[in-house]
Amino acid sequence: MTPRTRQFASDNCAGICPEAWAAMAEANHGHVRSYGDDEWTAKAADMMREIFETQCEVYFLFNGTSANALAVSSLCQSYHSAICHEVSHLETDECGAPEFFSNGVKILTVDTPDGRVTPESIERLVSRRTDIHFPKPRMVSITNATEVGTVYTPEQVTAISRTSRKLGLHLHMDGARLSNAIATLGCKPRQVTWDAGVDVLSFGGAKNGLAAGEAVIFFNTALAHEFDYRCKQAGQLCSKMRFLAAPWVGLLQSGAWLRNAQHANAMAERLEKALAVIPGIRVMFPREANAVFAFMPPAARQKVLDKGWSFYTFIGHGGSRLMCAWDTTKEDVDAFAADIAEAMNGV
Repeated sequence: MTPRTRQFASDNCAGICPEAWAAMAEANHGHVRSYGDDEWTAKAADMMREIFETQCEVYFLFNGTSANALAVSSLCQSYHSAICHEVSHLETDECGAPEFFSNGVKILTVDTPDGRVTPESIERLVSRRTDIHFPKPRMVSITNATEVGTVYTPEQVTAISRTSRKLGLHLHMDGARLSNAIATLGCKPRQVTWDAGVDVLSFGGAKNGLAAGEAVIFFNTALAHEFDYRCKQAGQLCSKMRFLAAPWVGLLQSGAWLRNAQHANAMAERLEKALAVIPGIRVMFPREANAVFAFMPPAARQKVLDKGWSFYTFIGHGGSRLMCAWDTTKEDVDAFAADIAEAMNGV
């Protein structure tokens, strides 16, 4: 087995990007006020407002699970339900945290192509039951980029928002890889978020070069009422908040938030092209961000794993999820693709 410096299991596996690391080091001088009452947190929040071109409420949390779960709890009462895709993290990867922190909100799922919720699927689900015995739908959550690597366009988000508004539902976006989606779309951040009708955004940093930390951004500021108390109660109020906020300053101020995503996407495109010419390999979903989902026979897949490569095989209907990160290199991609091609020989 050959030791691998970088892998394709997850963009979470990558280290801290230089811009975030430098900002954290700069923040590590002297004493500053705690619990977010510091200049780094204020600057990071203001930079979020600049990036999204609007006044919004910004909160920095430790991870994506808490960001999503507390967003749900802020939008719903315990007798409500939240609509999302059946492969969304809200449903499959949060270990029941949205239900736990909301005192029992029911997660309702739709099964639609390529990981994207549609207006029609929302309407069908909401109209299926309207009696008092059924948990009342209160919100829709969409993921951009989705868990299968596809991307919602601003027009698609707007259509979902219009249907949601018509049905009295709030719209949340899980943006763990929103930077990658924006890099693909080539749009301004506002165009695929609040301009398109998103009320609350979970904005991901850990998958894009931070050590840890996500931001919950309320574009509909009325929905942020007492969210700070939810964060504290859930153990998400960091005492040394500057170390969650400063890396965001480094990421946003330098433009690395977008460059990192563009690079990861480009490496995934390179990988997709390399796999496309290998007989027997089938790309399962459109590659629109930094993930390639490929089907390869189990025997070949095991040969690749035996060579020291790491990737997930439980996501995306039996395929292999191959993730590229901000630090993935062309050499990584080419070596990985070559080993896949070798493993497919004679299979």
